[in-house]
Amino acid sequence: MNETRQKQALISAEALVGLIDAVARKQDRRAFAQLFGYFAPRVKSFLMRSGLADSTAEEVAQEVMIAVWRKASYFDPAKAGPSTWVFTIARNQRIDCLRRTRSRTTDRLPDPSEEPDLPPSGEDIALAAEREDGVLQALATLPSDQETIVRLSFFAEKPHAQIAKELGIPLGTVKSRIRLALNRLRALLDNQP
Repeated sequence: MNETRQKQALISAEALVGLIDAVARKQDRRAFAQLFGYFAPRVKSFLMRSGLADSTAEEVAQEVMIAVWRKASYFDPAKAGPSTWVFTIARNQRIDCLRRTRSRTTDRLPDPSEEPDLPPSGEDIALAAEREDGVLQALATLPSDQETIVRLSFFAEKPHAQIAKELGIPLGTVKSRIRLALNRLRALLDNQP
């Protein structure tokens, strides 16, 4: 085993270029086996040093070597050395792995909008009725022109332009009366016990 490691450590950059070229042109399995024996342990070690767990690093190293097999024809020794090329693939595969893991983690988080609405409790119903009574009492204290506009706008859900047309008043007046009415209602409701 020591002999194998020494042989793997002695592979020159030129020899690695030749092996990648053999994989690219002839899909040479022996050349790939040598590349695998040389790079797989180094890639796994790199991935573990970058924070991946042993089993995950093993999986990603396998993916890297598959990518080396598939992409050998894209290797250009004029642009990068063999180790740089392989470790760039390893870095990219590591990033993809982290993205997939993050995606699965966020997919598992419950989405509050998907939870079914619970039927209102007796307390919720009583509080809503109390609020409604308070709003109706406060509404009754408004001047009649403001009360009419608030009822048309919020209870009948009519647009401001339609209210202006129905009442025969300018649109600006409708908006002013609504603003005044809402301020008065807010003050009245904030002071209720």
